[in-house]
Amino acid sequence: MTHPLVMQLKFTRHELLRGLANLGDEDAAIRNPPMNCISWNVGHLASQEQRNWLTRMQDQTPRPELQQAFGYGSPASSPQLSEVLGAWRAITTECDKYLDALTTEGLQRPFLMDGNPSVYSVGTLLLRQIYHYWYHIGENMSIRQMLGHSVLPEYVGDLHSQAPYAPH
Repeated sequence: MTHPLVMQLKFTRHELLRGLANLGDEDAAIRNPPMNCISWNVGHLASQEQRNWLTRMQDQTPRPELQQAFGYGSPASSPQLSEVLGAWRAITTECDKYLDALTTEGLQRPFLMDGNPSVYSVGTLLLRQIYHYWYHIGENMSIRQMLGHSVLPEYVGDLHSQAPYAPH
């Protein structure tokens, strides 16, 4: 059974997609400095998932170009949403193989960051991933409002049926 904290990440990913509904490549690539565009944010989240769950935990980096293009501190760009969303889907599918196997004990384990023991547990890293998503979901919704989009998702979606509270 998937750990409840992993279910929260999966729900959060679903909320990212809900916020991208009916968004085309052209609008997703509009940048209002100093903010990045929505499509860059999606690539950025894909790069973080890859770094956390594939590179750090499994020493795999199937798409190194993600880190170069969208890692923290990477230059701004305006990629096609359809392209980065495809990469995001591929990366999250690969990450789920690791995440779905996590146990409470595994979440409590410290991990190595850049070869050094970290102050974080795997569970704390998972929380950081979830909160990072929510930061960019809010940013993306603000950008969409600035672009004049209407009929946008409001508040949090169907949490009670997709990822309700569950003791571990």
